Amino acid sequence: MDFTTGWLVVALLAATAHALYSPSDDVIELTASNFQQKVINSGDVWLVEFYAPWCGHCKNLVPEWKKAATALKGVAKVGAVDMTAHQSVGGPYNVRGFPTIKVFGLSKDKPEDYNGARTAQAMVDSALQQVQKVVKARLSGKGGKSGGSGGSGGQGSGSKAGNKDDVVELTDANFESKVLNSGDLWLVEFFAPWCGHCKRLEPEWASAATELKGKVKLGALDATVHTVMASRYQVQGYPTIKVFKDGEATDYQGGRTASDIVAFALDAHAENIPPPEVVEVTSAEVMKACAEKQLCVVSFLPHILDTGASGRNQYLKQLLAMGEKYKKKVWGWVWAEAGAQSGLEEALGIGGFGYPAMAAVNSRKMKYATLKGSFSESGINEFLRELSFGRGSTAPVKGAALPDAQTIEAWDGLDGQLPEEEEWDLSDVELDDLDDEPKDEL
Repeated sequence: MDFTTGWLVVALLAATAHALYSPSDDVIELTASNFQQKVINSGDVWLVEFYAPWCGHCKNLVPEWKKAATALKGVAKVGAVDMTAHQSVGGPYNVRGFPTIKVFGLSKDKPEDYNGARTAQAMVDSALQQVQKVVKARLSGKGGKSGGSGGSGGQGSGSKAGNKDDVVELTDANFESKVLNSGDLWLVEFFAPWCGHCKRLEPEWASAATELKGKVKLGALDATVHTVMASRYQVQGYPTIKVFKDGEATDYQGGRTASDIVAFALDAHAENIPPPEVVEVTSAEVMKACAEKQLCVVSFLPHILDTGASGRNQYLKQLLAMGEKYKKKVWGWVWAEAGAQSGLEEALGIGGFGYPAMAAVNSRKMKYATLKGSFSESGINEFLRELSFGRGSTAPVKGAALPDAQTIEAWDGLDGQLPEEEEWDLSDVELDDLDDEPKDEL
């Protein structure tokens, strides 16, 4: 074997040894020869990682990338390009660092940068959002095999046209009063008028501002003019997006489409809302208010004589913890004492025994699901988690309507008191006479 041949063999073995993915993985190896056919010319949504085998961050991403590929199998494709071997593939997409992740969705000629968390769950969520966009575009007749750019102005993501007036114009003069001193959640874009990325973001930003109106505020600050605030928050590139809450700023790490911005903002908004109250059903109005929610979680707790105040408070503590955990769902939470709302129990198939019990009601569909497992934090969490994913068996509400709740006095927070028994005077009862009565023999 001559020197040249030996060197080639060693190089080949080294490259194989340092490959981050193997043919047995669900991650598809993309190369200069197959990228156009597999990605650009396909009708699939693709998550593509551009990596270098020597890159530490790329190595750290491998297990999550593989996990995402397996989870998305049959739904979206996950691929990887070794840029040390196929540099020409990443050239058109301005790949300058590793790993760089691009999402090839509705518009294959304009892939989106993935700027979310480097976890399998976050990457899967991003892919599913892109799949939804493609499906909606196809339903509306706007989406072809590889998706269209959807018109000018950077609105290729299929976002609805927004009102630019819904984006608050921020300056050095009004920034503190409008953003820092308010109790609102803000997303602020620091931009430069000449910035191409900023121009492409503008319609997406406006669309998101319109959709989020009344919930989360979106603002924009020209960093080339209002340099005081841009300097304070160390803005070094455009556009830079910051999240502001109670005067504190954090970096925005989501995508740059309207749907990505809205999803991020609503999630952040839900994090800041207070947990729901767990209200005792003392009147029909309480149940009506709960039934207006997407889901009304109804618990039936044992009688106060069976648990005492401390036992009941322990159950309520569990329910409050679950309300906090699922507060983003904005469900309603109510409870009633066993037997106090018998009509409601009957309608939800509780049956008058086996307390504590729980049912979750969808009043629009007039269907409910009951907790089959233990009335514990883990049991309730498993029950609600299944419901949040749209799983679990349901049954129609008896009578196809929730009965009006009875008006009762609310629990006073104290232990229950046994009813006083009436005392009987037995002095006038002739017990001897009972012994003289004839007895039937068996």
